[in-house]
Amino acid sequence: QVQLVESGGGLVQPGGSLRLSCVASGRILSIGSMGWYRQAPGKQRELVAVLITGGTANYADSVKGRFTISRDNGQNTVYLQMNGLKPEDTAVYYCNALVKATFTTMSTYYWGRGTQVTVSS
Repeated sequence: QVQLVESGGGLVQPGGSLRLSCVASGRILSIGSMGWYRQAPGKQRELVAVLITGGTANYADSVKGRFTISRDNGQNTVYLQMNGLKPEDTAVYYCNALVKATFTTMSTYYWGRGTQVTVSS
């Protein structure tokens, strides 16, 4: 099995910063894409940022220029640096990873349980 564990969420004032981390562990042969999604109350889960194979990063328009996604392949970890936070960034942030467990299994998407980010004065 594969586990994704997020950390780094919390309460921050508008304009502040947070850094989210997500560590993948378990039976892992290789990891393709890793990314972050978020879900605000009453809304659908949406893509925030993703790093695809090759290192290309894609961001939601709402976070471009404020958020930066990065990855430590040796540690199976993905980060999300969030600057200039706004109240509308308040949501539960989920980590997502495309994991290949063995040579004979297909790659599968896994999700973490999420970490709450609240932006409020």
